[in-house]
Amino acid sequence: MALHLRKCFLLPIRSRLVLPQQRIKSVYTTCDGFNEEEIREKLQRFPGGSVDLSKQTSGIAVLTVNNPGRMNAFTGTMMGELKDRVDELEQWTDGKGLIVQGAASTFCSGSDLNAVRAISNPQDGMKMCMLMQNTLTRLLSENTPYQIK
Repeated sequence: MALHLRKCFLLPIRSRLVLPQQRIKSVYTTCDGFNEEEIREKLQRFPGGSVDLSKQTSGIAVLTVNNPGRMNAFTGTMMGELKDRVDELEQWTDGKGLIVQGAASTFCSGSDLNAVRAISNPQDGMKMCMLMQNTLTRLLSENTPYQIK
């Protein structure tokens, strides 16, 4: 127990001491009360859209936010898919660049308000934000140049 508490206490301090070449894995951990699988399970109740990844032989990847019927708003399932695509990009050793785009000439209008309204309590809302912050922090900490279209 004491070891777990010490580990949880020191983790945030260590995560702030990141060298420029190091990649940040996550901002929030179980020490912060964040359980990724729990929030992903809840977000799966809000389907629609997709986050597509196309990796080209040239080393350029294209990440497409694809929910044009809702102006590419992120649904619950799309939040989980974005995390999965970031996992894929981190494992892709041939990557040289990333283009992030929205389908059908619209980038992204934000979160799908139907999903946001359906979150039953402030704690789940915070966990959804933690998932997205972890995912976007990891995406932006990659040493790969990116362009948002």
